[in-house]
Amino acid sequence: MLVTEILPVDKRRSKVIFDEDFTLVLYRGDLKRFKIEEGQLFSEESYQELLHEVLFKRARERVLFLLKASDKTEQELIRKLKDGAYPKEAIDYAIGFLKEHRFINDEDYGRRYVEYNSRRKSEKQIRYELQRKGLDKEVIRDILEEQPVDEEAQIKAYIRKKCPSLEEMDRKERSKVIAALARKGFSYEAVSRILGGIYDDD
Repeated sequence: MLVTEILPVDKRRSKVIFDEDFTLVLYRGDLKRFKIEEGQLFSEESYQELLHEVLFKRARERVLFLLKASDKTEQELIRKLKDGAYPKEAIDYAIGFLKEHRFINDEDYGRRYVEYNSRRKSEKQIRYELQRKGLDKEVIRDILEEQPVDEEAQIKAYIRKKCPSLEEMDRKERSKVIAALARKGFSYEAVSRILGGIYDDD
């Protein structure tokens, strides 16, 4: 590989750009140790040495640090490593290490997420957020079948908080409530149904 450019990122790190748009972020000590210089070739042998002796360990430490800070899915960790300019080999190694030692499990993450959010978020919102975090649609569906979201209770609680008396709510206020709940992912049908009978059980 040809080193086409070396650009400083901060006082300690530099972005090393190789031909074919391949980029690494390395410390100045790495550049010196592996004799990485602008305009020079970087051999495959040296690259493998850099991977196994430096980047694999660094990527592993990075994901362990991220998990210590907060629970994350596999896809979220991969995005974080990509943002840090780790190469695919180092990302695969770090994720493989986490799976081998059972530090990550997306299904378990999804169950915990639903359990925590099922009383304050709509099913639609939970589905969207879990998909954005990288969970498979079928996995999300199975989790929600196991742990249904009580949307009716959430809608009732929101309406009672915003409007203590339905009798005093005019059409404009009703529309505002429906729009607010719709933005949270609740369906118009569910909200309208509950607005019609919210105090029937009082």
